Amino acid sequence: MLVAALGFAIMGALVKLGAQKFSSAELVFYRSLFGLVFIGLFIAYNKLPLATPVMRKQMSRSAVGFTALILFFYAIANLPLATAITLNYTSPLFLAVLTPMLLHEKPKKILFIALAIGFTGVALLLKPTINQSQWLAGSLGLLSGAGAALAYIHVKQLGQANEPDWRTVFYFTLVSTVCAGAWMLFDHFHALAWSDVATLAGLGASATIAQLALTRAYRTGDTLVVASLAYVTILLASIFGVIWWHEHLSVDAWLAISLIILSGIISIRGGPAKIKTDSA
Repeated sequence: MLVAALGFAIMGALVKLGAQKFSSAELVFYRSLFGLVFIGLFIAYNKLPLATPVMRKQMSRSAVGFTALILFFYAIANLPLATAITLNYTSPLFLAVLTPMLLHEKPKKILFIALAIGFTGVALLLKPTINQSQWLAGSLGLLSGAGAALAYIHVKQLGQANEPDWRTVFYFTLVSTVCAGAWMLFDHFHALAWSDVATLAGLGASATIAQLALTRAYRTGDTLVVASLAYVTILLASIFGVIWWHEHLSVDAWLAISLIILSGIISIRGGPAKIKTDSA
């Protein structure tokens, strides 16, 4: 999950660079397209099979993940970036609600405390605000957090079905590329220049590596612990902002980062216990 956090932080920085020229729809498309190329080459080189006995679950995971991504980008386009990111990072809170029902994992009480501390840190760091004219975008941004949580549940279930990480990422990037390409037909298109290739390729590569690491984390780890460690992305993104864009953080921002780190430490020490079920 720490590898995934680093990859997503790099991806976020490259999205910030790419947004100076490209629309949200184009960034979603190129993120998915380059990711599909990278994972496709990996599969072809290793001659890995794409056939799966759980294709319906793969398509369901891909559809849910892409929908959450669409909602997230819509929120980014219509809300302050800090607000959209905060709303998307409510996914661990939705996981806390969904996990007992869908994965039969009973979280310890201390983990809910860790999640609350982590979300408080994110909210304090990003200082989100929503006015009355932004209620629709805000609602969709919140739904993106719920959609992301549901996608993570799907990833865990695919792992329980012994689906390899690369196959799950392949189908997600494939569905996202096709759907984002169709979305671009209704949006403005900017011509590519050679100078854009490095940014977009880096965007796809970092997103793919992060997605593979994320898939492995959710497949092999305790779901809510992994979700709590996702907050590290905010910490790394803040550091990138200081180094690359000279964004100086206030005292309350560093306090927020401390809360995020604390929530991660608590989550590691308080993983969820399994609910005993009848083998029949």
